[in-house]
Amino acid sequence: MVDTLSPAQRRRAMQAVKGKDTKPEWALRRRLHARGFRYRLHDPRLPGKPDLVLPRRRTAIFVHGCFWHGHDCPRGSRRPATNQAYWEAKIARNRARDQAAEERLKAMGYRVLIVWECELKDPDAAAERVATALAE
Repeated sequence: MVDTLSPAQRRRAMQAVKGKDTKPEWALRRRLHARGFRYRLHDPRLPGKPDLVLPRRRTAIFVHGCFWHGHDCPRGSRRPATNQAYWEAKIARNRARDQAAEERLKAMGYRVLIVWECELKDPDAAAERVATALAE
């Protein structure tokens, strides 16, 4: 399939992709805050700049987009029809970076939780899963 956007249009579209304060992240943040959890956002002192950090609980939470981080759900398994080699390498680099950040956080004594974008189709259930993990 041929890309329907010009290179300039495609560039603008890709530049508009946000790295933080995304809708899935906001959905989780609202629900965790309502449950009484307090957190820091995008702490640059920690590997991978976790989306949420609960310092007292030594927990880092990442909200991953299924496509960008190669989740095994239908959305994450989908690959663009054009420039496939680039996208496979890009997603592999993202996954390797995620794994390295997770290992470094664990070595620092942090618990790492990953919440996938597809899980946030039901944000209350995702927040409940996180709250249960935090209560352990």
